[in-house]
Amino acid sequence: MQVYSRKFHNPRGVQAAVNPLPPDARPDIFFGNLSDIDDIRWIPQADGVAFLPLCFGVTQGYYVNLLRVRKSGVLSCHKHFGAVHAVVLKGRWFYLEHEEMYTEGSFIMEPPGETHTLVVPDDVPEMITWFHAVAGYIYLDGDNIVGHEDVFTKIASARRHYEENGLDQRDLDKLIR
Repeated sequence: MQVYSRKFHNPRGVQAAVNPLPPDARPDIFFGNLSDIDDIRWIPQADGVAFLPLCFGVTQGYYVNLLRVRKSGVLSCHKHFGAVHAVVLKGRWFYLEHEEMYTEGSFIMEPPGETHTLVVPDDVPEMITWFHAVAGYIYLDGDNIVGHEDVFTKIASARRHYEENGLDQRDLDKLIR
């Protein structure tokens, strides 16, 4: 792990807060370098699709994760019930319903109620996007609801994966807020 200098210009002598965390608060969630995380911690979601959980906000109905896609084509058509914020970290993708191509560094805010179909182009071997999703969504096949996802289904998938692979469930518990 790289060690960084913590030296800084401090002419007023500012000190760290004495009690930075309220007594009933949970500690920070920190990942030093997401690209160094062992592949076993990525939760398979479908063929060529996996997510890496970063935070499960059970009291406010949101989750934060990385979505990794290692295949091209249609990922899913889905309708959101809450806002989604995203940042493309690697590769690119688009929605059939939009003209934009979301490339590395793109920020996307998806409004509640929107329905769209995520597609990864043929020439993209790997796409990774950071997502903060509120309230969940339903998967659609035409007008038919074929599934749903929210913070609780994400946790259940992660727990199954951790159990099947002998990973410590307490690592997931640390992500629950």
